[in-house]
Amino acid sequence: MPTLFRKELPSLHYIICDYTDPWKNAPYLILQHGYGRNGFFWYQWIPQLCRQYRVICPDLRGHGQSGKDFDLATGFTLENLSDDVIAIADSLGIEQFHYAGESIGGLVGLATAGRYPDRVISLTNVSGPVFISAGARTAYALGCSSWPEAIRKLGPRQWLERTNASTRFPPTMDPGFLRWYTDTVEKTGTDVLAALAQFAIDADATPYLAKITAPVLCLYPERGAIANDEQQKALERNVRNLTVRHVSTTYHMIQHIVPDECTTALQEHIAHCS
Repeated sequence: MPTLFRKELPSLHYIICDYTDPWKNAPYLILQHGYGRNGFFWYQWIPQLCRQYRVICPDLRGHGQSGKDFDLATGFTLENLSDDVIAIADSLGIEQFHYAGESIGGLVGLATAGRYPDRVISLTNVSGPVFISAGARTAYALGCSSWPEAIRKLGPRQWLERTNASTRFPPTMDPGFLRWYTDTVEKTGTDVLAALAQFAIDADATPYLAKITAPVLCLYPERGAIANDEQQKALERNVRNLTVRHVSTTYHMIQHIVPDECTTALQEHIAHCS
């Protein structure tokens, strides 16, 4: 599990899962996780993908085993996070790659594909917003003045348990999974979770959408709270080569709820782009 060390920038940890035939020039696929998570959260997807693609799963700065030695108030930006993606690709000598990101990882993907259109072959946005809508901001504030304040006031665990039940996961989700999910995300820490929440509130990928040249697949839940109709309309107005597919759940965390549905759609999208 390599780590990219950079002078005066946070280190970037990532997982490589490559079980492709060694004599073939298999394509690279970067899987970028979302809010509070880390690269291991793709564990349901990797077995389905690593025979066809050289899969790279980075930890966002401040998450997992990536560095936290940066100013949390200013270090989370779409520009910095998309530059982090390119830094990992550059360090591995990857000229072009497919990209799939979930939730905030999808938001980062829109900026990456818009800022570096010659690097991204295809983009799959998994329940990712273009910006955080007013309704989502209110929902994640849980009665507090803001989403970051709710995390600090309630603590990460209570905030996670309440939002897991309201928007992320259906009531039928395995209780063991939910305990593991909450335990793991809680370890990201109050400061990082609050800072990334503020980033999410401020971030808006709209200026980058028209610059995207890669075919874009958006996998969205039906009537999603975060990846909602407002997001879809912004994408339809601005992205030139867009496909939107709705999966069979209304909850946000589609990559864990219907992983096989998602990986099948991803592979079909990549095959169509090849």
